[in-house]
Amino acid sequence: MNIAEPLFQYAIVRQPGPDALHGLTSADLGIPGYELLLEQHAAYVAALKSLGLNVIELEALPGYPDAYFVEDVAVVLPEVAVLTRPGAVERRGEVLHMVNVIGRYRSLVSIVTPGTLDGGDVLVVDKHIMVGLSDRTNAEGARQLELALSPFGYTTTPIPVGDGLHFKSSVNHVGGRTLLVTTAFADHPALTAYDRIVVADEDAYAANTLFINGTLIMPAGFAAVRNQLDVLNRPIITLDTSEMRKMDGGLTCLSLRF
Repeated sequence: MNIAEPLFQYAIVRQPGPDALHGLTSADLGIPGYELLLEQHAAYVAALKSLGLNVIELEALPGYPDAYFVEDVAVVLPEVAVLTRPGAVERRGEVLHMVNVIGRYRSLVSIVTPGTLDGGDVLVVDKHIMVGLSDRTNAEGARQLELALSPFGYTTTPIPVGDGLHFKSSVNHVGGRTLLVTTAFADHPALTAYDRIVVADEDAYAANTLFINGTLIMPAGFAAVRNQLDVLNRPIITLDTSEMRKMDGGLTCLSLRF
């Protein structure tokens, strides 16, 4: 199986606002420190720029504390962008604030009621898309995504998500034919066509590692996973994401890459 690796030119990010401390979370890790959150977000943006991306930096969006998790509001592909309908009602207004931004670069289609879809549940590997069916994404949302993308040659596989907020909390593409997965997905039949690096349960958060233009960006503090990824012979950037983690956030959800 030959897999084409994406080459991204742009990334969209949004500044966390002061109300980011009061967003949705199930992590039970305490309230983020706002100044440290801003520092960690700035380091993330700097890492994207270091990889040659033109970073489109949006201002904080008052009233939407989770809006800096921009990945959830759209799925951006070379041919088209799909505006999502987030599963959390509190986040649906964020989509409207992305229309003009993404519309400069792509034609747009939208997920509509009764479908729900979060970008964090959508993993694109070449022309195949895995869609996690989670508390935030339902089967109708996955169906609408498939209908929108099949004319461009994409195939879609819905995959139920057990633990974790999103599918990409547990499964991510780390280049070539390799996925980084938690133990829950180690032997999942939908993933058997890929090579899999399985992280230990205590390192599950590090499964949310971001692959950009040949480089891996992973959360700091997971030496065992770093050693596992070293076998891929890819450059690796580690970033502290402690404050995003308190809000169920990880590296993939902080940007829209295209």
